[in-house]
Amino acid sequence: MVEELDGGLWVAATKGGRLQGLEVDPGGEEVRWGAIYRAKVMRIDKSMDAAFVSLDGTNEGLLHNADVRLRNANGTLIKGGAVAVGKLLQPGQMVTVQAKSGYLRHDDEFEFIREDKTPKVSMDITLPGRFLIYAPFLDGNQVSSRIRAKKLREQLMSMMQGFEPLKGLILRASSEDTQMDILLREAKILQSKWKELEPALTGDKPRLIMNGADAFQRTIGDQASGNIERIEVITMDRYKEIEEWCEIFGPDLVPKITPIELEDPQAELALFDYRGLLGDIEDLFQDYGLLVSGGSIIIQQTSALTAIDVNRGGDDRPAMEVNLEAAHEIARQVRLRNLGGIIMIDFLKLTKKEDQKAFLKALEPIFDTDPCTVQIHGLTSLGLLEITRKRRTPPLSERLDNVESLNT
Repeated sequence: MVEELDGGLWVAATKGGRLQGLEVDPGGEEVRWGAIYRAKVMRIDKSMDAAFVSLDGTNEGLLHNADVRLRNANGTLIKGGAVAVGKLLQPGQMVTVQAKSGYLRHDDEFEFIREDKTPKVSMDITLPGRFLIYAPFLDGNQVSSRIRAKKLREQLMSMMQGFEPLKGLILRASSEDTQMDILLREAKILQSKWKELEPALTGDKPRLIMNGADAFQRTIGDQASGNIERIEVITMDRYKEIEEWCEIFGPDLVPKITPIELEDPQAELALFDYRGLLGDIEDLFQDYGLLVSGGSIIIQQTSALTAIDVNRGGDDRPAMEVNLEAAHEIARQVRLRNLGGIIMIDFLKLTKKEDQKAFLKALEPIFDTDPCTVQIHGLTSLGLLEITRKRRTPPLSERLDNVESLNT
């Protein structure tokens, strides 16, 4: 479902009438995740081993040494990290970078301490498609590291030999069952798109070359492995925009784009209201989530980490069953709230080692549904589960700070 509010784009994915995905591009977003810039090196910070670069004359980005990519006179790729960044880059030098995190300016007293005030950028450029990612600096082709099964990885790598002589392609984790002819078609589209961009990657003026994937495009990529039944929109301008993108990257989706007529389409989030999603969205701003069987989870965000506590409530089932139900809801809440960094979860205690081992094994497919990389680090000495999540954009709560309709 595609909506608009205060100049921003909202996209919700549902299954069985329940919210499963929510992507938002707020109006006035300064830097979008995935945006490509022709940037100018402004200064070198030796203590951080990083460079600050001007992205567009207004916003700056932080380029760490490890994210530097250059080619020497022979065309050989040079990756940062082997020597100090000051030996690779100089102030005034022009480089092509891509935003690894987004930035939304907040006009409040907390602006100077927000973690995403200076977005991180990389010279390791990628172009995302629906099923593939094209990486111009990558020699050869790869399978997403999120596909961990050894036998499956070998099968997919063997399949990707069929892409040659095309190189620089990464098969997304959500696309392991996609037919070869569809993948080849998208590979050629992405490579052609990069060739169209290359002439713009010159000049001495910092500027935006191409914006990052919008909320709709990110959602479609995240749902690539699922069966998308409908794409609902309520404005014709957005309908045409989505149709044009789908004609290129998802011809099978074009017949599924469905305009919805409402009595008052101008009302705030009218389509979400019509589909009964506003309650689910409002719940994302509470510090708890309810479990169907009577338990609950408490979510507390701090600057250092996110702490989540599982409460049994009136649920008298064994701890393992309660924990598994809670794990599904926690994975959903983390995904919808777009939480990142360190997440510590206090599940109900499992006293037997074999139960702990089985529980950790059961968690893998639960968190694998997340489009962002989630790593399960195991149980601490106190029995807390430690996970980390590498998110693409700022948390949902920050992205909606400036939305006037939600703050009045």
